[in-house]
Amino acid sequence: MSYRNQSDLYSEDNISKYPAIELLCKLGFEYISPEDCMVQRGSLYDVLLKDILRKQLNAINQFEFGGITYKFTADNVEKAIKDLDEPLTDGLVRTSEKIYDTLMLGKSYLEKLSDGTSKSFNLKYVDWEHPERNVYHITEEFSCDSWDKQKNARPDIVLFVNGIPFAVIECKAPTISEDQAVEQMIRNQGKDYIPQLFKYAQIVIATNKNAVKYATCGTGKNFWSVWHEEDIDWQNRLIEQHVAGRKPTAQDRSLVSLLSPDRLLKLTKYFTLYDGNIKKVCRYQQFFAVEEIIKTINTNDTAGNRQSGVIWHTQGSGKSLTMVMLAKYILEEMHSCNPKVVVVTDRKELDKQIAKTFAHTRLAPARATSGKHLIELINKGSADIITSIINKFNTVENSGLKNNSRDIFVLVDESHRSNYGSLATKMRAVFPNACYIGFTGTPLMKSEKNTMAKFGKLIHKYTIKDGVEDKAIVPLIYEGKFVDQNVDEENIDLWFNQVTKRLNDAQKADLRDKWSSIKRLASTDARIKRIALDINLHFTEGYKNTGFKAMLACNFKKDAIRYQKCFEQFGDLTTAVVISAPDMREGATEVDESNDDLVVSFWNKMMEQYGNADDYEETIKDKFIDGEIDILIVCSKLLTGFDAPRTQVLYIDKELKDHSLLQAIARTNRLYEGKDYGLIVDYRGLINKLDSAMEVYSGAGLEQFDSADIKGVIVDIMACVGRLRESYSHLCDVFAAIKNKEDTEEIEQFLADDEIRGKFYDALCVFGRALNSVINSEKVYGAFEKSEIAKYQAAFIFYSKVRRSVKIRYADSIDNREYEKQMQNLLDTHLSVVGVKQITNPVDILNRDELEKELEELGSPRSKADAITSHMTKSIKVHRDENPAYYDSFSKRIKEALEEYKNRVISEAEYLDKMKSIMADYRKGTTNITYPEKIKGNVHAQAFYGVITAVLDDQIDINENIDIISDIALEVTSIIQKHDTVDWQTNKEIHNKIAQNIDDMFYRLEKERGFAVDFDTIDKIIENVITVALRRFK
Repeated sequence: MSYRNQSDLYSEDNISKYPAIELLCKLGFEYISPEDCMVQRGSLYDVLLKDILRKQLNAINQFEFGGITYKFTADNVEKAIKDLDEPLTDGLVRTSEKIYDTLMLGKSYLEKLSDGTSKSFNLKYVDWEHPERNVYHITEEFSCDSWDKQKNARPDIVLFVNGIPFAVIECKAPTISEDQAVEQMIRNQGKDYIPQLFKYAQIVIATNKNAVKYATCGTGKNFWSVWHEEDIDWQNRLIEQHVAGRKPTAQDRSLVSLLSPDRLLKLTKYFTLYDGNIKKVCRYQQFFAVEEIIKTINTNDTAGNRQSGVIWHTQGSGKSLTMVMLAKYILEEMHSCNPKVVVVTDRKELDKQIAKTFAHTRLAPARATSGKHLIELINKGSADIITSIINKFNTVENSGLKNNSRDIFVLVDESHRSNYGSLATKMRAVFPNACYIGFTGTPLMKSEKNTMAKFGKLIHKYTIKDGVEDKAIVPLIYEGKFVDQNVDEENIDLWFNQVTKRLNDAQKADLRDKWSSIKRLASTDARIKRIALDINLHFTEGYKNTGFKAMLACNFKKDAIRYQKCFEQFGDLTTAVVISAPDMREGATEVDESNDDLVVSFWNKMMEQYGNADDYEETIKDKFIDGEIDILIVCSKLLTGFDAPRTQVLYIDKELKDHSLLQAIARTNRLYEGKDYGLIVDYRGLINKLDSAMEVYSGAGLEQFDSADIKGVIVDIMACVGRLRESYSHLCDVFAAIKNKEDTEEIEQFLADDEIRGKFYDALCVFGRALNSVINSEKVYGAFEKSEIAKYQAAFIFYSKVRRSVKIRYADSIDNREYEKQMQNLLDTHLSVVGVKQITNPVDILNRDELEKELEELGSPRSKADAITSHMTKSIKVHRDENPAYYDSFSKRIKEALEEYKNRVISEAEYLDKMKSIMADYRKGTTNITYPEKIKGNVHAQAFYGVITAVLDDQIDINENIDIISDIALEVTSIIQKHDTVDWQTNKEIHNKIAQNIDDMFYRLEKERGFAVDFDTIDKIIENVITVALRRFK
């Protein structure tokens, strides 16, 4: 078939949709028209292609018993189709998980055998082992209704496997951002739209030909990914084979990589998982890491064991989930060799986190609680996955236990710490022939690269720069701060020499190495107060009430507690401290704090409050993750292996270097709604120098790394200078067509266009965030002339007022919701702006007092009339289906008033008076519609009377049949009320009963009263009645 219409090569269809369909058909999908799909679906709500699914369930399923091959009965096949269609009672993601389990595992059905007995056999929906036995279809403009028929959406392309929707694609023209397609896709998954399609979907794709993003159902906007194919030869081969007569596009390459039938099934089976209540599909680096690991472990090393190696995937890029996907792949794909997976970490909190991650994905691991327990788990061999801390191998090795299997796969987390040393040697003594796969989130230091070569090869890497470019993590911005302090060096040195005079030179040298800590402690109290004041001011002015949080890392437990006392005295922020017990060394290991009164007293208080150390730590972690704590103060705990995506700022007052430094700063690089960057504020001078390109840092902290490996880790705060100027220019460009840039009425009328208004909202948000970054940095602030900063501040204040005014005038919902708090914080804290209030959701037209307050903020009579028009129009749109005739009468009056004003029949003042009059009637429920006496006072019957007369108006004389139509409205009301049970809105069987009752009513009316209506009209009345009833009877 021919897809292309040459009239407009740059239209969405011609440049994106049709080439996608053409390519996917060549890849193995068979085209089926929307009309043919409709025949199989049965209704616009249903999405399964039931004829195809029915045929495939028969084709790919059979079972054997007693030497006889059977097919499933037709009843069981029908039951299987029905069972797959899980109701959305538990929400989209939970329902999707149930369907995913069914697709993976199949369902068991009782079948009667030839000997008269009955047994259960498993029926599968997809043949995962033989992809060629499945059938693949593609359609376009797949129109779907919402459950209440209030909304309809038409995804551009839907792909089916055995008649089940597996992928949904939204196409845009190159002139429109792919992000708009993402937003549309997310909207369509909402409960008020068409989630019944997305509960089956494994992959969703947004494309505009030049840019492509993919995700799975329920994925938030910030977490959509880009795919970079690493099997280039395979991709090129398919591109050359199937894309002819034109240059391949980014869309072509992504569709080949993600949706070639074999790849689609592999991504679904091995690389899709449920992490808590979040469905996740792999990022490309996770996919190719697992592919490379599988290739590696299927080759032998020089000793004849499976080849081992290391994975370096930067922190925040999903390293833990890569381990889960690998374990899943090994256990399912290599089951013939009875594989066992052991996940090893070196810290208790990491062990807990890994175990929790596995448990969320339904790969239930056995967590070794002690060395003895680890011995039992290894001896029994019953657990497919074991998680353990590396120090438990000490007990196991001492017991003499050894397992010589080469099919044990040891996944070592943070392998830069765990793979080397005596404990690692003992682990290898217990599993001498195992395959070891190390995972690290930080680059390997130069010295470690040689050690790694002995341990195994570098299997796959995904660098910090890769993560930032892919937007898998946010970029990090660095700001160094210097806190001056006076230390009495001379007297301290005299004291040192006095107390060490009996030591030899070697002992003095050893003590002198530790002396720097004591020197720093000499001014701790004053220094901590000074830094605490700076942090309090910085966070309160820049980040408080924005939804983002901070961590403060310090050297000593005592320091952490002192910092908290300072913040408590200030009274502006909520803080908490997480430390280990007093007798456990943490941070600066040379300092023993077990007898420090302040530390012991604090610890006892925590134990009294929380009961034990684990509950203390977990409770505060959860509070911080949930946003209840502004600043979390730590020493070493939680600087590694702790994910709190809302953390935007890390304040460092701690000696850190090498891996510890990289791991600590990565606490701020996780994605979160509205988060553009992570900020590192360094009070220790850890990073002395940024190179001229501001992309690589060197100095005391990171000189042990190869520069190529840490490229892109961090950028200097001064990069914000260019960002602010650029964002200001983009904001001004929105209003380039305005003649008088100070005429607020001209600006507001210009912003009547929804698209222009959207661009304005986006540009102002970007400008506001850039301005906020500058104002919160002394260094950057000082780089601007005062006049330039004043210009930017004045512009932000002016356009914020414009924004509020037009949002009232045009009754907009919140735009850029994730940035609302940040923008308000900028106005309140830095600009001290009076009168620009926080914008909330639009005021309801029926809320008289609140709407009057908003109208008072607007200037001209026209702007007030426009606001009333916008609010009423939106209210009517929301409520129309409750009583179409009633609400249409107000729409008609609004339209007439607007036309009179536009045609200059009435003045601005008269336009406002008319709109106020219409609004008053709307609030009182006064309308020019007259109802028959029989249904006066019965608002439900009046609503049904309206929709019935609307359908019958062009077929009969309404006035002559008022009496009978009134009776119909009353009986319809009675029918609906009879079926108004708890679940009636989503219960299709009840909908069918209502339809049958109404059909019977018209049959009876024809027999008894001679009132004949054709079947098509009856169907239309039933459809409209149910639509109205769904809105009125909730």
